[in-house]
Amino acid sequence: MNTTEAQHKRTFKDYLGLTARGFAMGSADVVPGVSGGTMAFILGIYEELITSIRDLGSPKTARLLMGLKFKQAYNELPWRFLAALGIGILLAILSLARFLEYMLTHQPVMIWSFFFGLVLASIFTVSKRVKQWHWTRFAGLVIGAVFAYILVGLVPMQTPNAPWFLFLSGFLAICAMILPGISGAFILVLLGKYEYVLSAVNNRDIVTLFIVAAGAVVGLVSFAQILGWFFKRYHDVTVAVLMGFMLGSLRKIWPWKETAEFIERHGVQTPIRQVNVLPDAFNGEVALAILLAIISFGLVLVLDYLASRRKDELTTEKLAEEAGS
Repeated sequence: MNTTEAQHKRTFKDYLGLTARGFAMGSADVVPGVSGGTMAFILGIYEELITSIRDLGSPKTARLLMGLKFKQAYNELPWRFLAALGIGILLAILSLARFLEYMLTHQPVMIWSFFFGLVLASIFTVSKRVKQWHWTRFAGLVIGAVFAYILVGLVPMQTPNAPWFLFLSGFLAICAMILPGISGAFILVLLGKYEYVLSAVNNRDIVTLFIVAAGAVVGLVSFAQILGWFFKRYHDVTVAVLMGFMLGSLRKIWPWKETAEFIERHGVQTPIRQVNVLPDAFNGEVALAILLAIISFGLVLVLDYLASRRKDELTTEKLAEEAGS
């Protein structure tokens, strides 16, 4: 089913479900180390998301808009799908930014444990999308894992707050956001802009947010063209590489860490390099962290089961319609 057909078949309830998926994506994007793309993969909407973004930036879209064919554009472009997701993402960012900032500061082990279980389970569920495994798929998996493992271990940079760099930060962060396993928020950390942008969200700094958002829009449309091309021509290898990204990202979201390097700003110590360690002893905090990881792992499996069942139902309905026509 292409994006136009999907748009016309969805009900209001379906679009509320998409908004909820967008909320889950936005929640993940706020956390440095967790990707909204991973959540889209988990929730079964990743490839439709890439295709929809690609459609918005296509020459056909430009021709429709330049020809003032707004009604045709309204009917054919997947704006409803993207709007439902976008509303959910925006609601999550605006409502959860302070809460997640607090949790990352005061309860980091708990929040990392929850997301560790999510990402680990998603690797298993996404593997089913590769129709046949052979050496090229395994090579893609390994390359993606090594790349992400090295990337998430890099030390954050000191960078300017100039508009051009804020635009570039938004551009690079959104490209990472739609890649499973590579966090857009973490790219902002590497670029030294995570705290700056998070502060802009919490303080409603419209100018800063507009510049970052402008970079994000340009990056989103342009990068989706590249991803869509790879999905169309090298689907299984592309999925394998994206799985590798998720696998390598587990280095960043391992719950137990020790700070190896930090910098001090305005009397506050900010870690810039951390190493993964095992917990000192099994206690109540460790037990709760493991329980949260198990819960999130199970949640992904349930969501994958429900998505598979829904897909089977849609396939059955489509076959029935074709038989009756």
